[in-house]
Amino acid sequence: MRIAVKTIYTIWFREAKTFSREKFRVVSMIAQPLLYLAVVAKGISSAVTLNGNAGINYLTFMYPGIIGMSILFTSIFSAVSIIWDREFGFMKEVLVAPVPRWAVALGKTFGGATISMIQATILILIAPIIGIRLSPAIVVEMWIMALLIGVALTALGIAIAARMSSMQAFQMVMNFLVMPLYFLSGAMFPITSAPPVLKALMTVNPLTYCVDGLRNIIFSNTLMTAGPFVGRSVVEAAMSFGLIRWSLVFDMSIVTLVAVVLTAAGAYRFNNQQE
Repeated sequence: MRIAVKTIYTIWFREAKTFSREKFRVVSMIAQPLLYLAVVAKGISSAVTLNGNAGINYLTFMYPGIIGMSILFTSIFSAVSIIWDREFGFMKEVLVAPVPRWAVALGKTFGGATISMIQATILILIAPIIGIRLSPAIVVEMWIMALLIGVALTALGIAIAARMSSMQAFQMVMNFLVMPLYFLSGAMFPITSAPPVLKALMTVNPLTYCVDGLRNIIFSNTLMTAGPFVGRSVVEAAMSFGLIRWSLVFDMSIVTLVAVVLTAAGAYRFNNQQE
């Protein structure tokens, strides 16, 4: 167990150090969510009115979805390091080393989740700029949610990359997988307004529960000042108008379960790959 823990830490540290040295990647990580907030969300918010309003503008509604999108892209594409390591020979050295392979997979999973949390933190820091008030307790809850879904999505990427030998094949699969995960997460429109087929797909999408949970966390800090829900939490109003589907406890439970299952699946597939 001591060797396994040391292996997890070493691989995690390598992933973090590699990321810190890639200046362009750091800059793009900051620029991408800002671009979506400034252009996409702000532009759409000027033309979209939410059903019933519930005292929530579209930019506030989409903010949790932008966080989910950033975590999704960063986490899954962090798994591309497995293919790079295999092409440059580092992975072969790791696989023949007297260390448990599942520990290597966990180290890469936590490394990718850490990087995705950095991007989520950047978005959390700019929340006051777009008019969203976050208390310290809410920031901690958002970190926990970001960590769980970051672990789950990085493990999903590792499970896919473990059996792939070319960058082109991995990118093709990721492009086919990432965009549906995002668009069917409720990030851009409420799940209750979707047609039955899309609603069913959104229900089995793990990112849906992350976005819904983040909305629960963010809206819990605000009270209604007008309308039939005056003096009550925005969460209650959002649920009544279909902007939030489930409770925070339910969302957190599903995301935790998905994180555990996908981490185990990623470790299993990595453990059984060929040198």
